[in-house]
Amino acid sequence: MSNLIKFKIDGTECMAESGKYIVEAAAENGIFIPTLCNMKGVKPKGACRICTVRINGRLMTSCTTPVTDGMEIESHSEDIEELRKSIVELLFVSGNHFCPACEKSGNCELQALAYLYQMMVPRFPYEFPMKPVDARSAKIIKDQNRCIFCKRCIKTIKDEEGRSYFAFRNRGHKLEVVLDEEMGNKMDDETAILAMNNCPVGSILFKEKGFDVPIGKRKYDHKPIGSEIKL
Repeated sequence: MSNLIKFKIDGTECMAESGKYIVEAAAENGIFIPTLCNMKGVKPKGACRICTVRINGRLMTSCTTPVTDGMEIESHSEDIEELRKSIVELLFVSGNHFCPACEKSGNCELQALAYLYQMMVPRFPYEFPMKPVDARSAKIIKDQNRCIFCKRCIKTIKDEEGRSYFAFRNRGHKLEVVLDEEMGNKMDDETAILAMNNCPVGSILFKEKGFDVPIGKRKYDHKPIGSEIKL
């Protein structure tokens, strides 16, 4: 028996398997819902809030909310898009994101969303926080200036025993994502490159590797984020 259900996103009728998270179900129907923390196949946490949608008058994260039969979802209304833009702006002003000098420029999901929402000068004041760059690992550089606390590295980069290489340290404005020093020293090239690729920004970089693809020919240089989603 089929478990396909019908639901609507901004008035468009869609179909998906019952219980599938909205952000995935939307993508299967050719509808892009932006997210920075979500990764396919990884349990969602709703950390970045950019995938927020409205369901029955309530704002909810689409990466953690399953679709149900008859659900009506509002995703691309003016106020929701403005909310997403404000989150992107807050991420820029709360860190130090100097895109022209960043190795991830053109491949950065945060930068791509800033272009998508036509961010010019953020409405919030820049904080210019003093954040360190940790280069003690033999394999990677962890730049706290670019970290957006999406938890992708914490959730996906683990050893054979299931232990995470990365973890949160401190709280509040002192919060940072750090690499376990002992595990970092044992990290192999494959794991280090995976950590760099899973990071949506330029906070994790594999040492002695950068600018393999010249600026102007990178992922988001010619196609905006979300354009890869097709029916």
